[in-house]
Order: sequence, then structure tokens, then C-alpha cells
Amino acid sequence: MRKSSSLRHTFFLLMVTVLTVTLGSCYQHHRKNRAPFAFSEKQIDSLSFFSSHHYTNNYNFVVKADSLVLLRSFPEELISGMQTDSFVVHKGSHLVVADIRIMPNDTIDSVWVELANDTSAFGWTHEDRLLKSAMPDDPISEFISAFSNAHVIIFLSIIAVFASSYLFWSIFRRKARIVHFNDITSFYPMLLCLIVALSATVYASIQTFAPQMWQHFYFHPTLNPFSVPRALGFFLILVWSMLIIALAALDDVRHQLPFGEAVLYLGGLASVCAVNYIVFSITTLYYLGYILLVFYFYYAIRQYLLHSRAHYVCGKCGAKLHEKGICPHCGAMNQ
Repeated sequence: MRKSSSLRHTFFLLMVTVLTVTLGSCYQHHRKNRAPFAFSEKQIDSLSFFSSHHYTNNYNFVVKADSLVLLRSFPEELISGMQTDSFVVHKGSHLVVADIRIMPNDTIDSVWVELANDTSAFGWTHEDRLLKSAMPDDPISEFISAFSNAHVIIFLSIIAVFASSYLFWSIFRRKARIVHFNDITSFYPMLLCLIVALSATVYASIQTFAPQMWQHFYFHPTLNPFSVPRALGFFLILVWSMLIIALAALDDVRHQLPFGEAVLYLGGLASVCAVNYIVFSITTLYYLGYILLVFYFYYAIRQYLLHSRAHYVCGKCGAKLHEKGICPHCGAMNQ
């Protein structure tokens, strides 16, 4: 009895404590109206610049071009035609923004950025030249910059076309397994191809309809899909899903095919994903990608339901079978 009474007493105190904390948290103290925080003119200009350019003082860059020339003198001296001095920072150098000036009289670029390098040397350059020669000092931003380069995209497209052509020719010649045509009894390879196509479409859509959103993400990247706008969050969820499903597909291929056939199948799967990325990221820019995506989803799912899905299971070894008859794994007859 004492033990039961003690438990009831403890439970009662706990409930009183929870209610007190809950009700207390809902209570709002009446505070006197405070004067609004006053920003200086420089702070207002800095906030305005950050909202449109996505970086401000103390932001870190890293040089991606072979070199970047920085002006030691003030921009006014160069604009007025005075003799100036400059120095060069090379690829891989880290830079930090020290100051930003707007020069309306400059006909080339009105935005000048002062940068400090690793040796604490200060120099000025046009914003346009800075953004072409440097990128944010963040691994995700560096990855985006590398894959946004036009030369890299063209190079990857050529490699993907030649590699895909050779792999498809080799696979069809040997009548080997390949996704969408002679697929294994797994849902994951087909799903991976669909997610790659959808990701490329969403990526191109964001760049077309919300370029400022993507620009801000480029300067302030994150892998958390719940800390960004919904469109970017959906894209990041697709990226995470792509990685998880790729691991699941790899595991299924490893269990269903011998090593040599598995390598050939995975090469074909990677080629299909590469072609999907290139085709849908480019065609979506011209609004054709949305129509292609609907037809591709229909075709891929139809092919899987008709030819790849296993309708039966071997009664002896448990292997998946497309039709009744002799099991190719153990030789048992299934009727």
C-alpha cells in the first residue's frame, strides 16, 4: 500500500509540474514597447547587397581559374586613369571579402570587391571577374561549380554517348541483362533511373523558374532538405533517395548475377542514368523535358510490370521466377 501511494503521489507531482510548465510557457509578459533597432546606412546597404548578391563582407572564396589579377590601388584611381599596381593570385588560393564598393562611373562593372589572400595582401577586382574566376569555399559549392561548367557538361555528354553506345552494343550482342529491356527481378534499378530523370528535371526547373533561389543555395549550400525552400528541399530529398536506392540496386545485382555479368549490368545502368541526366536537364530548359518525363515513367513502369517483375517463387530454393517450369537456380520443377 505504501508503495502504491508513493507512486500515485509521484505521478501527481509530475502532472502538476508538467501543467505548471505548460501554462507558464503560454503566458506572455506585457513588455513596454521598445524603440525599433536602428540600422546604420552602411548596414542597410550591406543587407541590401546580400539579398541580391548572396554574399557580403567576410565571405570566403577559392580561386578556380588559373589566376586572378587583383588591383592594389583603389578603384577610383584606375577609373580616373591614374597609374596603378596589381598582383596575381593563383588557382587554389583562398580569398576573403574585405570590402565592397559600388562605382556608378565604371562602365565595365559597377561592383568592386576588395579581397584578402592567404598572405594578408589586399586587392580589388570587378565582381563579374571574381565570380568567373573564383567559387565559394565550400565542398558542395565546388561540386556545383564543377558540374555547371559548360566544357565539363559537353565532355561528359560525349563520354556518356560513346560509353553508352559501346555498352549497349556489347549487352545486346551477348543478350545480357540491362535495365528496361532485359532486366533482373528487382525494382530498384528501374526506380534509380526514374529518380535520376526526375532529379534532372527538377534541377533544370529550379534554374529556369527560380534562378535566385539556386544562386543563394550555391553560395550557402546545405544537405538538409528541411532548412531550404520546398522546391530545393524536394530536390535534396531526391538526391538522398538516389544514393539510398543506388545501394539497394547494387546489393540486388550482387545477389542475382555473377560477378562478370554484374559489372556489365552496372555499367549499363550507370550509362542509362548518365543519359537520363543529360537528356532531361537539357530538354527541360526548353519545356520538352516534362512531356518526355511522363512518357519515360509510363514506359519504364510498363516494361517492369510486363517483363521484369517476378510472379512466382520456386517452391524448393525460394528463387524468383517469371513463369512456372524448371527453376534455373536449383532445377526443381514448379507447376
